[in-house]
Amino acid sequence: MRFGATILDAEGLRLTGEEVALFRDVNPFGFILFGRNINTVDQIRALCGDLRDAVGRNCPITIDQEGGRVQRLRSPLARQWLPPLEHVLASGRNAERSMYLRYRLIADELHALGIDSNCAPMVDLAGDDTHPFLKNRCYGSTAKTVADLGRAVAQGLLDGGVLPVLKHLPGHGRATADSHHDLPHVGADPASLDRTDFAAFRSLKDLPMGMTAHLVYDAIDASPATTSAVMMRLIRDQIGFDGLIMTDDISMKALNGAPAENAAASIKAGCDLVLYCNAPLADRAAVAAAAGEMTEAAQIRANRALAARQIPTELDIDAVEAELSALMGGLVYG
Repeated sequence: MRFGATILDAEGLRLTGEEVALFRDVNPFGFILFGRNINTVDQIRALCGDLRDAVGRNCPITIDQEGGRVQRLRSPLARQWLPPLEHVLASGRNAERSMYLRYRLIADELHALGIDSNCAPMVDLAGDDTHPFLKNRCYGSTAKTVADLGRAVAQGLLDGGVLPVLKHLPGHGRATADSHHDLPHVGADPASLDRTDFAAFRSLKDLPMGMTAHLVYDAIDASPATTSAVMMRLIRDQIGFDGLIMTDDISMKALNGAPAENAAASIKAGCDLVLYCNAPLADRAAVAAAAGEMTEAAQIRANRALAARQIPTELDIDAVEAELSALMGGLVYG
C-alpha cells in the first residue's frame, strides 16, 4: 500500500481515539508538530510514538525549528536561538561554519525527542521589500550566500539524523505580503528570477525534501505556485529539484477555496504531498481523501527521502558550543 499524500497534525498533547482511527485509515506520509503539541520531554516522545504507532511504521515527524521567531521548541526543552539573519550577521565570515554547528545542535535537540525532520533550510533571498514575517528568517540577499549557508544548514541536520526540508520553492523573498493572510504577487521577469531566487534553489536541488511557496509569479503563471502546473514543471525542470515536494500549509489564507479543493489542485499541479494543519478532524479527513495516495513517482521520491535518514554522527556538545561561541563572539542565543 502506498503512503497517503498528506502530512497532518494532532490537536493536542496526545492523540484522541478519533485521530488514531483517522491516521490508521488514511496512512499519511508523516506528521508535523506545533506548540500546542509540546509540553515535556516524556510527553513529546510519547506523542511521536503514538503517531508512528497509528500508521504502523517509522514515519517522519517534522517541525518548524528555524530558531528565533520560528521555533516550536523553546527553553527549557531547547536552546533559544537568534533569528537566522541576526546569527549570520553576528558570525561574519564564519557564518557557514557557525550555521552548520547551530543546526547540528538543533538536530540533536530534535532527534532526542523523536523528531526526525525540520522545515529548514530556508533559502529565500532577503530584499529591501521582503515582508517582515520572512525577512529576519532569511540567510542573506544573494543566491550564492543563501545557497552556501543553506547547504551548511542541511548538512548539520543530516549529520544529526534529521531530514531537511528546503523552502520555499521556488523563492519567497520578493513577497511583500504575508502568505498566512494574503496572496503575494511577484512581478519580476523570468530571467531575473532565474539568476537570483531560482538559482539559490538550483544549488540545493539534490536535497531530499522541499516545500512550495504560496505566491503568484505574474510573469510566469496566474496561479499560486503550489497549485500551478506551470510552476511545478519549472521547479522540476528549470530548477532541477527531484526531491519529495510538500505544499506549504494549505490552510493559509493565500489560497482561496475549500481545503479539500486546494489539496486536489496541489496534487494535480504536481506536488507530491499536501501539508494541512490546524483544522478540525472532519476537515483533515476530507483533505486526506482529496489528496489520496501518493503517485508512483511520489512514492519513489518518498522512499529516497526516507533512505536519507541516518544515524547521527558523534557529537561533543561542549566542544561544539564552545566553538560556536568563539565564532560568534559570544553572541549565540536570543
